[in-house]
Amino acid sequence: MATVEQMDLTDQRSSFMTYLAIKHLHITFAAVSGSFFLLRGLWMLQDSPMLEQRWVKVAPHVVDTLLLTSALVLVFWSGQYPFVQPWLTAKVLALVAYIVLGTVALKRGKTKGMRMFALLAALATFAYIVGVAQTRQAGLGL
Repeated sequence: MATVEQMDLTDQRSSFMTYLAIKHLHITFAAVSGSFFLLRGLWMLQDSPMLEQRWVKVAPHVVDTLLLTSALVLVFWSGQYPFVQPWLTAKVLALVAYIVLGTVALKRGKTKGMRMFALLAALATFAYIVGVAQTRQAGLGL
């Protein structure tokens, strides 16, 4: 029969493995989201009719919902919160900037030049978010 200590250790391992699974799902959703944004940006630059496909309009919402859900699970499980942890605050603020830039790039930009600038700025912001996530440093060594 297992002792209380052994059961506690088993529960801790199980929780840690679940946390790692959610973290890896979050990383996967982030990679899919960023890659698909880049693809849609390239289609926008080419005036591709692919942007009008229903699945192209729906898929980002599904992926981004899963990305946000996994992020919220990680926040609550880890006990690390934005506006408490500077690196998470930086990620949240950069995410807002990324969303605004992304909407300008794909929808709201009035000229192709404005859209291209917003696309490049959004991709740079996405790279910053990834860098902050990897280093847990808001300034990335600046």
